[in-house]
Amino acid sequence: MKKHRLNVLSVLLVLLTGVISKADVTLPSIVGDGMVLQQQMPAPIWGWANPGEKVTVAFEKQKKSVVADNNGKWRVTLEPLAANSNGQTLTVSGDNKISVSDVLVGEVWICSGQSNMEWSVANSMNPKEEISNAKFPLIRLFNVPGHTTADKPQDKCPGSWAACSPDSVKGFSAVGYYFGRRLFQELDVPVGLVGSNWGGTRIEPWVSLDGFRSVPELQNLANQVETLWKDGGKVNNRTPSAIYNAMVHPLVPYAMRGGIWYQGESNGNEGISYHHKKTALINGWRKLFNPDLAFYWVQLADFRESNNKPEGGDGWAKLRDAQRTSLAIDNTGMAVIHDIGNAKDIHPRNKQDVGWRLAQWALHQNYGREDLVPAGPLYKSLKVDGNKIRLSFDHVGSGLMIGKKEGLAPTTEDKDSPLGRFAIAGSDKVWHWADAVIDGKTVVVSSKDVENPVAVRYGYTMNPRGANLYNQEGIPASPFRTDEW
Repeated sequence: MKKHRLNVLSVLLVLLTGVISKADVTLPSIVGDGMVLQQQMPAPIWGWANPGEKVTVAFEKQKKSVVADNNGKWRVTLEPLAANSNGQTLTVSGDNKISVSDVLVGEVWICSGQSNMEWSVANSMNPKEEISNAKFPLIRLFNVPGHTTADKPQDKCPGSWAACSPDSVKGFSAVGYYFGRRLFQELDVPVGLVGSNWGGTRIEPWVSLDGFRSVPELQNLANQVETLWKDGGKVNNRTPSAIYNAMVHPLVPYAMRGGIWYQGESNGNEGISYHHKKTALINGWRKLFNPDLAFYWVQLADFRESNNKPEGGDGWAKLRDAQRTSLAIDNTGMAVIHDIGNAKDIHPRNKQDVGWRLAQWALHQNYGREDLVPAGPLYKSLKVDGNKIRLSFDHVGSGLMIGKKEGLAPTTEDKDSPLGRFAIAGSDKVWHWADAVIDGKTVVVSSKDVENPVAVRYGYTMNPRGANLYNQEGIPASPFRTDEW
């Protein structure tokens, strides 16, 4: 009997030890060694423990305690922190203790989208030079590995932080890296870049349920996601919210300043519907990460052969215009890149200028660089003057010019070429190529074939080759249309 009791006690002890080990405090992968915490805003730290277990988080001079809820989840929020380039230790204590080492404080951005955001430094222009020079230990990279989906929001995903080095940067998002590198060089604070992307994906799988719910035009998609939550079922990389559930939600509620987004090719036949989905994406992410989350996207590059019909409207024209009109959303911006694409390659290799133009927005709009013009000319308004139309623009900067961009070299003024890709129409809705000239801060458009013009289009085609309106800062004007035909 004694031996039997000892055996039973031994089994119970083993089982009890297993229970205790499972109750150890744990953290999400993004809260780990080498991370960058967002400066100047509350910074949540969260994880799991035994229900009712007291958890204490200590960092710098702050110490925050909380009791894990009935599901074992806990969360504390650190008070806003000042930027710090010296790696420090964050400790999390419960029944066990975790030390998170080499923690920096600076600026954190998520870099997301489809293949052109996923496209690595190693596969972009000047890879050997860029990789060998990528020695920035105060830039930290976190990449969500794998392409995964889920029918419900997940708490965990794999991933770890790495200091930016030739080894770590070569497989990281080129657009994300060049964006973050410019921020680091201009701001002189640590920068954390969180990569979560998947080539060939549409926008819908990246949108949260709350995002869909926030846009009345997308209630059918919200209903689809709610049904999956309730009933479960198979999902793939086209299922609404499925990528968000697996590759974005596990990062929530990590504090971030903003996000950059390069996606749209897979929704390329859309127009206003893409605007609605972009609105839902931003609304959903802001609810989860930061209500003031800055959000900057890349307008699609030129691709395929150029269409020489003045009315345009082919291919990605409508989607580019939906990207432009989405600038009505507060604290957003758009990098225009129709001058640096490749007609034969959907993955243009010049990612340096893409990252630079995205950073131009962030520096101006989020970091107080009012001396910087955030973008090229963006259509603002028109005025009909007899047989001519005068166009006004935002972000004229030092003035308008006809520009030429070749490779990574800065844009130069092209005084020998006329303005291209302007079309004009009267109330008959028949389009004609137009003569366009710069007049001060405006562009005057006309055609001998249109006596009473009412509308203008510029670069409104799949490949707007020849569209050459820039500001003096060397940033191209976005394609646009003034009509809603």
